[in-house]
Parts: sequence; C-alpha cells; structure tokens
Amino acid sequence: MRFKDWGRLLAACGALIGWFALALQLGLMIRIMTERGFGVGYAFILYLSFFTELTNILAALVLSAAVLRPAGPGFLTEPRVQSATAVYIVLVGVIYSLLLRRQLDPASPQFLVETLLHDVTPPFYLAYWVAFVRKGLLRWSDAIRWLAYPAAYFVYILVRGALIGRYPYPFLNARALGFERLAVNAVLLMCAFVAAGLVCVALDRALMRLSALAPASPARRSASG
Repeated sequence: MRFKDWGRLLAACGALIGWFALALQLGLMIRIMTERGFGVGYAFILYLSFFTELTNILAALVLSAAVLRPAGPGFLTEPRVQSATAVYIVLVGVIYSLLLRRQLDPASPQFLVETLLHDVTPPFYLAYWVAFVRKGLLRWSDAIRWLAYPAAYFVYILVRGALIGRYPYPFLNARALGFERLAVNAVLLMCAFVAAGLVCVALDRALMRLSALAPASPARRSASG
C-alpha cells in the first residue's frame, strides 16, 4: 500500500469515528429534549450551540474530503484549513480535560460519545495532520487569522444567550459571570488559540525541515562509506 493510501485509510477511519459519535450525540440530545417536552428543532439548535459538536463536524468534513478528494483542490483539502482544524480540535480535547470533564457511567451512551468526541478524535486528527497534511505552507500570521472561527462562535454564543438566557459552557455564561469576568475568560481563550496556532506553525516548519533532510540521509551515508 502506498503512503498516500495509508493517509486515506487513516482519514476514513477518523471520519467514520467522527460521524458515528456526532450522530449518536444528536440522537441522545433529541431523545433527552423530547422527553423534557421540547421539539426536535430545539434539540438540533441546542446541538449546534456547542463548540465541541461544531468543531467535530469540521474535523469530520475535512477527513471526509481527504478520503473523497485526496488530490483535488477545495476549501477542506487546503493545508491551512486542515491545520486550523488541528488547532481547534486539539483545544476541544484540552479544554474538556481541564475544565469540563465529568463523571459518567462507563456503560452509558453519553460516556461513549464524550470519549469519542473529546479523547479519541483530537489525537486521531492530530496524528493524521502530522503524518499526511502537506507541510511548509503556514505563516506565523495564520495563528491570528485562525481566531476568526472561535471569535465568531463567541459572538454567536453571546447573542444567543442574550436572546434565550442559556449558555452552553459555564466559562462563557455572561449572566452568571458578569461581562467583566466573561471578558477575562474570552481573552484567555483567545490567547490559548493563538498559542496553539503558533505551536502548529512551528511544528509545520519543523516537520518540513525533517522531511527535507530525510531523502538526503542515504546519500550522505553512501558518500561517507
């Protein structure tokens, strides 16, 4: 099997895991909300209010595009988009582990969903990015450009919260925290995204240098012999 075929296989596995977890999470949310007297539409809107779900959808789309159009041009196969997705999905896992992890019954479907979305998909996608996404195209300024997605999500959550009085995450709850504390949390989160973006660019450049040196190694060994 060729190297690029291994990449498509890894992307296919990641996409299947991601879509399965997302579908299961949506099914669970619809069941819970309908049991509480809400409609399916409300459950779907609630589902799309979580950064975890939105980012896992993005990761699943990127991996699916890598399978279906591995060499084709397109937004989702563009290395900067693939790299930005790596930053977002890794921070999903990190923030969950640091701030949001809760005790769940290991036999429950919700435990499976949260494990797949937070603990499996982020390292799986990162492994795909390290091994198979084209390197050497990122710029340091990309770390700032990649703030567009979390910043847009933050604005969306504020507007949505002001309208319905519900916030998906406790550290973004303007009603409970007050806008001063919320602003501090927002700045800290944006700094975390910038830092992760800079690490991503640094890794991109380091991996590019390593890949450039690798083909020269046999020649050097032959010359020295």
